[in-house]
Amino acid sequence: MLQKGPLHARIIERFDEMSEQLQQAARHVLEHPQEVALVSMRELSRNAGVQPSTMTRLAKFLGFTGYEDFRGHHADVIRVRTDGFAARALQEDEGAGNGEGLAFRMLQGLSAQISRLCEPDTIRHLNTMADHLTKARRIYVLGLRSCHSVAWHFHYVMTLLGEKTIHLDGPAGTSGDPLIRATHEDVLLAISINPYSLQTLELAEAAREKGIAILAITDSEVSPLVTIAEHVVLFPTESQTFFHTLTPALAVSEVLCGLLASHDRAGALEELKRADKHLSAMNTYATSIPRRKI
Repeated sequence: MLQKGPLHARIIERFDEMSEQLQQAARHVLEHPQEVALVSMRELSRNAGVQPSTMTRLAKFLGFTGYEDFRGHHADVIRVRTDGFAARALQEDEGAGNGEGLAFRMLQGLSAQISRLCEPDTIRHLNTMADHLTKARRIYVLGLRSCHSVAWHFHYVMTLLGEKTIHLDGPAGTSGDPLIRATHEDVLLAISINPYSLQTLELAEAAREKGIAILAITDSEVSPLVTIAEHVVLFPTESQTFFHTLTPALAVSEVLCGLLASHDRAGALEELKRADKHLSAMNTYATSIPRRKI
């Protein structure tokens, strides 16, 4: 992984000054720094979804003489062995053409992404966010489109611990209506990844204007949520296939729920007992499943 140094900070600092195409290229470089040193400019451009000339313009925008100077900088500071994860991920292995090979690479990638969440900075951000969520009167939870599953999962688990969360998921365009009664004592937990849902950004901005603190679970330091959030937890989304993975985001959600429950273990236990009693009375789950005779 490329060490976060002056170049990393320079890209983030100047991101808002970039054109849309430069931003697309810069975002890819931030999320996949090892590619700059390990693949050709043409392949890097293709992976980023931009023209090769855009990479050259990005390099010059950041103060380099050209792309090779930019690439050389990454090659000097990258720390990855030739048989390391990043190198393996960029090589065509023998199993690339079959289902077992893809399944292996996907599961190996997910395992590495979960491990990255154990880094000290992420753990510190998770604890800080959990502290803020614990102190809030209400937690408004927002995640649309692909991120809906993460928001719903967090809200569902939290309903087992009480009535602290409100899921902004109303029908007929009413998602933001619960914010009518929100106050500065509340927080909005927003989840979004690139391409970012416009409605998520608009609701988050509306909440901030009401004095509500924004907490974000997102995919990049240049995510639009980062500029308006008080606390941010970042998670990787790169995948071996055509869709972004949300497995790390679900892991972040579960960790936050666990931390919130641990802040008031006695209260959490009482709420869980109440939930168990209600679910049992409603006959929600099968207590025994008869086996069919074959």
